[in-house]
Amino acid sequence: MKTTAFAILLSISLFACKQSKLEQTYVPKAYTNEDFNEFPKVKNEILNIVTVEPSKPEDRETFTIQFKDTTIAIQDKPKSLANQFKQARFINTQKTAALVQVEDGSGLVSPFYVISLKDGKVGVTSLYKASAGKSDKKYTKGIEEMSLSNIIVNNDFAIALVNGKIYPIKRQNESERIQGDFLFNSSDKQTLVFLTGNALYQVNYRTGETATLKLPANVMQSGNVANEIRKGYSWATNAKGASFLKQNPDDDRIVDISEFKK
Repeated sequence: MKTTAFAILLSISLFACKQSKLEQTYVPKAYTNEDFNEFPKVKNEILNIVTVEPSKPEDRETFTIQFKDTTIAIQDKPKSLANQFKQARFINTQKTAALVQVEDGSGLVSPFYVISLKDGKVGVTSLYKASAGKSDKKYTKGIEEMSLSNIIVNNDFAIALVNGKIYPIKRQNESERIQGDFLFNSSDKQTLVFLTGNALYQVNYRTGETATLKLPANVMQSGNVANEIRKGYSWATNAKGASFLKQNPDDDRIVDISEFKK
């Protein structure tokens, strides 16, 4: 009887030890043009997004990221340890990289990270770039959808959700994120157009080329700047293959609205 009781206690103890090891903490590194399109060498070497149901009806669901039987936690000091996320989505089709947003109560400005696998090992990358912009709170909107397979994060990164490609978006002023609203992208999704004050800031995140196009007063005062641009501007491709908006030479040109994405 004593032997049986001891065996049960030992089993419980071993189970508890095993359970205590089912969470692994990682310290994020800064993004440095990594490739997040890793293909698993073994079938089960993928990440899993697990939905955590709220404890109260008024609360929102959250998410955890697991690799095999281990939950991944992020320690980005001085922030608190994070093992549940307010947003989580895969950024490649083979599920070896996921974009997560920490649930820290600060809304859409909560930080984003990429949890990824490389040679079967977990890594965490921060998608944070310091900014001293006066209107950062207004223009730090978290995720903005370009299409079903392309997103923008905080005006600083463009992400392709099929192959895990992340492209830094060149800033107007390196010390601050783009102080403007995302309006359009070109049909190839490589040129992004932001309304910054009374001008359009255009940036091709593949070539790094930029162009600033000042808008006339009648466009700014129209009440719907986006529609006025659709009617009076069109895309032109330069020698490097990058598309930028140009004002139409006359008012009679017929513009294909499908040229404008968003």
